[in-house]
Amino acid sequence: MLSSITAIVPILCVTAAGIAAMLAEAFREPGERMPIAGLGLVGLAGAGISTALLWGRHQTGFGVVAADTFGLFFVMILVVIGVMTMLLSPRLVERDELPGGEYYALTLFALAGMMLMAMATDLLLIFLALEVMSLAVYVLSALKRNSEASVEGAFKYFILGGFSSAFFLYGIAFVYGLTQSTRLDTLGQVVAAQSGGHPVLALVALGLLLVGFGFKVSAVPFHMWTPDAYEGAPTIVSGFMSTGVKAAAFAAFVRVMATAFHPLQATWYPVLWGLAAVTMILGTVVGVAQSNLKRMLAYSSIAHAGYLLVGLTAANDIGRGAILFYLLGYGVTNLAAFAVIGLLATRDRANDDLASMAGLSNRHPALAAVFSVLLLSLGGIPPTAGFVGKWYIFSAAVRSGDYLLAIIGVLTSVVSIFFYLRVIVMMYMAEPADLPRSPEPSRVATFTLAATVIVTFYLGILPTPFLDLAARSIGSLF
Repeated sequence: MLSSITAIVPILCVTAAGIAAMLAEAFREPGERMPIAGLGLVGLAGAGISTALLWGRHQTGFGVVAADTFGLFFVMILVVIGVMTMLLSPRLVERDELPGGEYYALTLFALAGMMLMAMATDLLLIFLALEVMSLAVYVLSALKRNSEASVEGAFKYFILGGFSSAFFLYGIAFVYGLTQSTRLDTLGQVVAAQSGGHPVLALVALGLLLVGFGFKVSAVPFHMWTPDAYEGAPTIVSGFMSTGVKAAAFAAFVRVMATAFHPLQATWYPVLWGLAAVTMILGTVVGVAQSNLKRMLAYSSIAHAGYLLVGLTAANDIGRGAILFYLLGYGVTNLAAFAVIGLLATRDRANDDLASMAGLSNRHPALAAVFSVLLLSLGGIPPTAGFVGKWYIFSAAVRSGDYLLAIIGVLTSVVSIFFYLRVIVMMYMAEPADLPRSPEPSRVATFTLAATVIVTFYLGILPTPFLDLAARSIGSLF
């Protein structure tokens, strides 16, 4: 019993912090300023420390939660994303007049669901964790209640999310009909025993589960909610959604495909191959046409989902390890990129279109420099984390013989550099826009963005320790 509780301590720490945030908001006097973000940082610190102590012990919680190195690696990614969100949020929450208690509590509950999703070894528990995460993110997307775009984007996200959850739940029902269980190890044994024949129920379950995962990772053609939801949501929420949700979804996706459905690789390989190719192409081509930066980063996020699917399609340890490293680098840079856009906004103007970037190097030289580094990393320019991540993703595809998929990935990466460089050109070479100057970022936000730049370069120059850590983490799945 004690070992089972120990395995879920990181999740309990974040959940307790979320409850504390709710209570703090309940007892806060009207107009009283309370550092609720600090409660989230304490909970995330506890989650990070407990994750480090659990590392390598391979404990199991109640038979359905695995504190293996694979799940714990994703928990650490989510802790980093959570800490960055807490540090970057206070000024933005206050400026946009968001309800602080609700915002921080929902963010922490979403993180708890994400962590459970990364560690769950039972399909029903993955579904419950997915819904805990999703319900919190639906509300976060609509937290700007006086914004029609926010409410519209959240409504689309909610409707399509419920639709995809139904597919996922039907897939679980077919799995139970096949195995009389929803555990991944049991499903893997049954599928392996039937792989020589035609396991119809397993194939139907696989197809339904792919729809659910495809929606959460924003893969084409399940991406329709992404641009509107990202554009309408508060900017820091958009960054949190684009990184945390994607990391948690890929954690569960990789675990399910690499364990339960690995015997059917010959069946799902062409499906994932097509999803990866179409996702990379559409995310890049449509992203080029965007003038709103949040929509541009939304389509960029779709394209990055395609790159991650390349690593999953490769179905080798290099590809799976590259997914872990890629999500670490992508999570840090993309969340910080959204934060920069948020910091440039004022109470009266979002300043999230391309024209607003004109002459930013004159108005905010530090933010322009940080934004340039982050965009170059997202484009895969060396020596940044994005370059190393893409290099290993495409290397995994080449190693598995997917030369065409690797070529598509490289070509779409080259095209995507255009819309990242376009922003940099506007910041440094265009005539300054006649806009009111945005407030200076707080010291905490400045420190966080500076640390992000350092991490981006560190992962691009000295990636070996983290790549080795990712490779060892993948080994725990088997």
